[in-house]
Amino acid sequence: MNRTTLSLIAGVTALAAVTGFAALDAPHASGSSTAKTAARLPVEQTRLLCPEPSTSDIADTTYTSFTPVSQGTSGSGKAQLTPAGAQSADSTDTGKSGSGGKGGKGGKDKAQSDAPTVTPKDPGTPVTADSSGSDTPALIGTATGRLAPGWTVQETTQVAAGAGRGLLGTACTAPDTEFWFAGASTAASRTDYVHLTNPDDSAAVVDIELYGKDGTLKSTVGEGITVQPHASEPILLSTLTEAQEPDVTVHVSVRSGRVAAAVQALDDKLGGDWLAPSTDPAGSLVLPGIPKDATDVRLVAFAPGDSDADLKVRLASPSGEITPAGNETLHVKGGMTTAVDLGDVTRGEAGSLVLTPGDTPVPVVAALRVVRGKGAKQESAFIPATAPVGTRASAADNTAKGSTLALTAPGGTATVKVTASAGSDGGTAATKEYTIKGGTTQNVDAPVPSGLKGTYALTVEAVSGGPVYAARMLQTTIEGLSAFTVQTLPDDRGTVAVPEADQDLSVLLKK
Repeated sequence: MNRTTLSLIAGVTALAAVTGFAALDAPHASGSSTAKTAARLPVEQTRLLCPEPSTSDIADTTYTSFTPVSQGTSGSGKAQLTPAGAQSADSTDTGKSGSGGKGGKGGKDKAQSDAPTVTPKDPGTPVTADSSGSDTPALIGTATGRLAPGWTVQETTQVAAGAGRGLLGTACTAPDTEFWFAGASTAASRTDYVHLTNPDDSAAVVDIELYGKDGTLKSTVGEGITVQPHASEPILLSTLTEAQEPDVTVHVSVRSGRVAAAVQALDDKLGGDWLAPSTDPAGSLVLPGIPKDATDVRLVAFAPGDSDADLKVRLASPSGEITPAGNETLHVKGGMTTAVDLGDVTRGEAGSLVLTPGDTPVPVVAALRVVRGKGAKQESAFIPATAPVGTRASAADNTAKGSTLALTAPGGTATVKVTASAGSDGGTAATKEYTIKGGTTQNVDAPVPSGLKGTYALTVEAVSGGPVYAARMLQTTIEGLSAFTVQTLPDDRGTVAVPEADQDLSVLLKK
């Protein structure tokens, strides 16, 4: 054999190893090969990272781990959450050394003994663990085998008093190399941190850029932030710039490695919550699940680059799309953050905001700050623009009376299936189907497990029709305050497309 032939054989062998199931049938008599549609198979590993929940000594945090039942998974699997820093080569590394001089919280090390133990055994049943106080560290999670496809972990924290008091919730996120957050702030009344968590064996180098109403906010300390391996780094946004702005867009970009990122927004009067990343910049965006009793809704948008964006603003209500009075359109200048108050835009009905381009689509990112209550009893949460449910999405830590599921079909009518899992301490799963008319939002009467004990997960699956967007609101009463948090439900990426191919050995005879 010549060198070319040997290289081709090596290439075929490598492809088979990557796909794991490449078809090696005998070649057709004609010497041709037939391309096949890529198969979607369950993922075999999922990584999730949970940020440090709170610095409050009176914080109570619950972690809920859940994997929906999937077809085609292997017979074994494992899922676990490990304290950030525990996997470091240097056992004394707590992850605070990377950029403590650039706005890190610093102070007392997080004791690994304060980390919750969450060890699920089977798909379909959530597992919970609790932690209290300010010493709970960030967590790095890995799920394999049958526990990997669609694995989700919900972090929910109750804080009874102080800045950011209320209910703070976030779905632990996968690592990536770029994140956009519209709706952060460097105002004196806000204390906002961006939490960066590195799951890998090598250090990550991260840049943080801030954009206000007039463009880029000057900062030199936001460049080249090092996040140590298996460590977490909370960065106080107000230490990155001298500007105090009520509405700021945060861009996290990773020069090397990868991280998970989330913004913790704490307000002196309006409570606090986690601000999840907006979906990738796009010409059209959907922000689902505005509470029907919202007393104030603030839209924050940003257009990366130099081009201005002109957006049509619509509210998808239970009866169809309507135009908010006085806010029919929104002009977003390129490279600048734009904010507008929509007031009590839902007027007592379920609603989702739909942003579409004018004549020329320009990619934007966006989020809503939503306020419920009045006076000293106000509490806030955030709803970022999100991706559709896609094939399937799940939200954990639901209770029988404290959860609201909002479904939005901005295009054509769609049908979805919603499954309530077994309870964490007992109960039998239940399923319902719903048809959502195009252009509407519905707060559906979601199923509840029969004989429920503990909490449960909701899984939304597309059945037919157009795309569906979803959000889940949790609410509870804390010291007389009606506290709440909202999480969107984008596709869980529980499957991956793997190309299927026939072997064509005739290429080995070609020079």
